Amino acid sequence: MLPMNDIRHSKKPYLCRKLEFMYSLNYKVTTSTCDSEGKLKLFSALQMMQDCSEMWIDSEPQVKEYFASENMAQLLASRQVEIMRVPDFKEELTVTTSVYGMKPMFGFRNTFIYDAEGKPCYRTWSMGAFVDKANGKLKRVDDAVANSLLIEPQLEMNYKDRRIILPKEGGKGFAPIPVMRADIDYNRHVNNANYIRMAMELLPEDFIIKGLRVEYRVAAKLGDSLTPTLFEIENGFIIELAIGNEASAIVEFTK
Repeated sequence: MLPMNDIRHSKKPYLCRKLEFMYSLNYKVTTSTCDSEGKLKLFSALQMMQDCSEMWIDSEPQVKEYFASENMAQLLASRQVEIMRVPDFKEELTVTTSVYGMKPMFGFRNTFIYDAEGKPCYRTWSMGAFVDKANGKLKRVDDAVANSLLIEPQLEMNYKDRRIILPKEGGKGFAPIPVMRADIDYNRHVNNANYIRMAMELLPEDFIIKGLRVEYRVAAKLGDSLTPTLFEIENGFIIELAIGNEASAIVEFTK
């Protein structure tokens, strides 16, 4: 687990941004979260974002109680990341998350990582799906609970489509990647950041990632193998991680 120094749900404006409410976690870039150059790993940044988004539900007690009573979970369906600047070793960071849209079976949120001066290092938006834990199927949230949710302003970034279109030809196949016990989270499937970690190993070593999109389709579980296919596109790469003939996750990296 990443170091977590503080959790708070602030009812006051934070830094200089025009947000009146938000949920945030404070972090420090530590040795275990750095790469060989002393920079924050993208994998670690994604874990920070995920932790903040998951902890957010503590700030919405009615939603939390409803999800528990209905045996429901919120699972990540897609995420887009814009990398403005990669933080260095020992930098102090703040991760914030806020919901800007809600549908009966889907929620939309921004999760940003800011440096000590309040400047964004990572800007993201994501779509989450509400599912029944018992059968893994989508489940509608009650209108009264949905209406109780705090909806905040949508933050500024370059929003792209959540759907990633695979090229029809030209893919390069790689050996299947077995799902290990360390890849599994408490929902008993591959944690969303681990798909990105696997896919990044297939990129050229000198490729500098400035943008990321990922679409999660079928959750991989312990015992599965993910077969990668890499497609080169105009401004980067798309990598499909498949279980048999079905895509589990599709990841787009741009420079």
